[in-house]
Amino acid sequence: MKYMLGFLLFAGGFQIKAMDLKKNRLPIITLSTLGTILSTFIIGFLTFFIFRYFTHPIPLIYCLLFGSVISPTDPIAVLSILKEQKIPYSLELKIEGESLFNDGVAVVLFTTIFQLSVNPQKEFHSSEVLWFFIRQGFGGILYGWIIGYVGYIAIKSIDDYKIEILITLALVMAGYYFAGLIQVSGPLSMVVAGLITGGKTKNIGMSLKTKDYLTKFWEMIFEIFNTILFLLIGLEMLVIKINSYILGIGLIMIIATLIARWISVAVPVFLLKPWSQFEKNSIKILTWSGLRGGLSVALALSLPASAYRDEFVAITYIVVVFSIVVQGLTIGQLARVSLR
Repeated sequence: MKYMLGFLLFAGGFQIKAMDLKKNRLPIITLSTLGTILSTFIIGFLTFFIFRYFTHPIPLIYCLLFGSVISPTDPIAVLSILKEQKIPYSLELKIEGESLFNDGVAVVLFTTIFQLSVNPQKEFHSSEVLWFFIRQGFGGILYGWIIGYVGYIAIKSIDDYKIEILITLALVMAGYYFAGLIQVSGPLSMVVAGLITGGKTKNIGMSLKTKDYLTKFWEMIFEIFNTILFLLIGLEMLVIKINSYILGIGLIMIIATLIARWISVAVPVFLLKPWSQFEKNSIKILTWSGLRGGLSVALALSLPASAYRDEFVAITYIVVVFSIVVQGLTIGQLARVSLR
């Protein structure tokens, strides 16, 4: 959360073509905001009732916190599979763009709900919660835009690929650190800064040689950090305790997360149909391609013990393993059949 997430999100934003993303901005923004909020609350309430049914009630605020943990999607594995099926480029952009931004939105939701959960005795007014959400979300986007353009000006003023790579590294490390100090969303700021660096800066502010070196460098960073992240996830599996009771709830939560994902995709698609064009069976593909990955595990591991960490970490692992293994292995066949 503190050291790897900024690099991963900056690298993800850097690799997306910002101009192409702009053409699909309405569905991407709606899916990543409204969709993530819907998913968080649907999963939160379903979790609350499931644990209550199994006579192990958990306060609703912690269930909503778990909803924000499991809602972000990870497109890394699924996009390479979908590219082989030659899905429409606009649908590929929607999947990648939504996942990139819903990571940031989910972290903002997680931070907001976590603040409410750690101060149960304190009265929070709706305006106070809304301001915290706006400051984290829109503040993070504005801050990311500012540091992205600072990086653009710095890179444009020189022509030395080694220094320009160091500038982007400083942008991520210093930018993410200061985002925490001024209390705006570091993840969202890194996404926006990555988009500006990978779009305007790469196309206008650097030579072809620098562009080639910088692209390969951030691709390598992306692959290395993802490998380390999943290695840490594997090591954590050695110490996590999953009994039959948690396993049963985890299996039910797989169905619950899929239902929540379908609703959180179907509602925005239905609302946007008059203004945006969606591909055939896009709801089905977007639902099944919504794999849970490293961010969900990182958020779950960051929970304190008082927030039912053991239960939620175990369930998160069950959902993530199912989504990567089952959904990841079948999404190619689903896309091939759906797009005929």
